[in-house]
Amino acid sequence: MEQFSFIACMPDRPGALHRAAEIIKRYEGNINRIQYDHRIDTHTVFFEVTSVSQAYEKIREELGKIGYLQTSLQPVAFVKFHVYLPNCSGALFDFLNHITSSGANITFLDFDDRGQHPERLVVGLHIENPNMIDALLNQLKSRYRLDILEYDTTGEKLDDTVFYLRLAQKLRSFIGSAEDAFLMRFLHDINHITQELSNLQKDPIEVFENILKVGDCLNRTSGDNFYADVQRVRIKDDIELFCFQPPCGGNIYLFDTPSERVMIDTGYGIYYQDIVNMLQYYGLGDLSRLKIYITHADADHCGAAGCFPVPSYLNRETFLITRETSRAYGSSSQGCILEEVYTKIINLFSRFTPPSNTVLFPEISLSGETIEKRGEFPIIARFRIGDLEFEALAGMGGHMHGEVFYLCSEEGLLFPEDAVINFKSLSPDRTEYNVLADYLMTSVNVDSKLARKERQALLSLISDIDEQLAGKNKKCLICCGHGSISVLDNGKLVEYTGSERYVAGQKCISQENL
Repeated sequence: MEQFSFIACMPDRPGALHRAAEIIKRYEGNINRIQYDHRIDTHTVFFEVTSVSQAYEKIREELGKIGYLQTSLQPVAFVKFHVYLPNCSGALFDFLNHITSSGANITFLDFDDRGQHPERLVVGLHIENPNMIDALLNQLKSRYRLDILEYDTTGEKLDDTVFYLRLAQKLRSFIGSAEDAFLMRFLHDINHITQELSNLQKDPIEVFENILKVGDCLNRTSGDNFYADVQRVRIKDDIELFCFQPPCGGNIYLFDTPSERVMIDTGYGIYYQDIVNMLQYYGLGDLSRLKIYITHADADHCGAAGCFPVPSYLNRETFLITRETSRAYGSSSQGCILEEVYTKIINLFSRFTPPSNTVLFPEISLSGETIEKRGEFPIIARFRIGDLEFEALAGMGGHMHGEVFYLCSEEGLLFPEDAVINFKSLSPDRTEYNVLADYLMTSVNVDSKLARKERQALLSLISDIDEQLAGKNKKCLICCGHGSISVLDNGKLVEYTGSERYVAGQKCISQENL
C-alpha cells in the first residue's frame, strides 16, 4: 500500500463528491485526507489516498473519464468587455454560440433593457487557452461592436471561482516555470497548511495571503531593490566585524582579519548575488579568503551557503536538517505538518541552497558528566578567527534542533542566533515579515518551553561575561540572529552602535538621514 495525492475539479452540484468517493471505494482506496471549502474554491477538492499502485491508476483513470481529475494548471486568461447586441429575438443565443465554441467560461453577465444602457451587455470570461482570446475577440468584432474593458493573462483578474488556478499563477511568479506536476504537489502542501490553520480558527484566505506575502517580500527586496542596514565594530586594531541586516531574514556577520574573512550565517539564497555585490562595495569581495560558520539550519541563516565556493563549518545535526523536508527534524515537534510545509514553502521561495562543501564539528556525547561547559552549554568545538579564540556551544534545541552558539569570551562576542533577539531594534518592515513565519507555524521555535529556558541561560551567560569584562570597561556584544548588535543593560537589550544603510547600486546612507 502506498499513499498518493491528487486534485479533483468537480462540478458544483449535489452528489459530485459522493461520485468521486464511490470510485475510490470501488478500487479499495482509503481516503487519508480530504479538503474542500466552498468559500475558497467551489470546484477544487484535495485528496490523499492509500491504495496499491495499480488501483490508484484505475482511480485516476475513472476520475479522468468523468472529467473530475485535475491534471494541469494551465494559465487562465480573463477578458471583460461590452458587447452591443441587436434588439431582436435570439440575439443572446447567437452570441453565446460563439462563446461556447471557444471553450470559454462565462463568469459575469449584466444586461437590463430598462437600465442606463439598454443596448449593452457586459461580459466576463475565463479562457483556459489564452491563445484563443484573440481568435474569439476577432470573431466577435466581425459581428458586433465591442469595447474591451479588461484583458489579463497574469491571473490577477480571475475571480474566486477558480481560486486555486489564480493562486497557481501567482506562485509561478515566485518559483519560475515549474512543471504542472510539481506545482500541483506544492498546492497540496499549501492546502494542507491551510487545513491545519483553519482548524485553529484562522481564516483560510488570510493563510493564502500570508503565504503569498512571503514570496512577494523576498522577490520584491532582491536585485535592484535590495538593501541592508550595516553595523561596523572594530574588535581589534586589525579585526573589524560587520553586521549586515538584509531586508528579510537573519543577519549576516563577517569578520575581516589580516589572514582571512569569516562569515557567520549567510542569509537567504535569493540574496546571494546581492550579498556578493554588497561585500564588494565594502572591499570584502575576495571570496577566496572566506570561511563560513553556520548557527542553525533555517533557510534565512544558511540558505546561501551552497552558493559560496568555500567550506561551511557546522555540526552534524544541522547538516542533516538541511537535507530534510522539515525544520522540526530531531525535535519534539518533528511530526508537525505546519513545520514541514512551511519549510517547503520558505525553501522554495528563498531559493534554498544549503551548504555542500561542509566541515562537520567532531561528534561528542553530550550525556557524559565530564563534558566541558560554558554556563549550561556544552563546548563542542574550538576554532580561531584571526587571533580570536572561539568556542562552539551546543544549544538546547529550543529554536531548532542542532543549533550552535559561537562565543569569544575574552573579547566578549556572542552569536546566540535566534535564541536572543533585540526585537525593538527591528525595523517595521522586518517585523512585519518575521510575523508571517510565526503566523504560518504558530511559533518559530520548535520547542517554546525549551526556548524560554535557553534564552534565560544565555542571558545568565552574558551577565557572567559582563562581570569578567568589567575591569576592561567593556560589555559582551550580543550578535543577535535578527536585529542590531546589542548589549545587556539592566536586563534589557540595547543597540550597541548606530548603522548605515546600504542600497543596491547606490552609496550608503546614514540612518540619521533616513
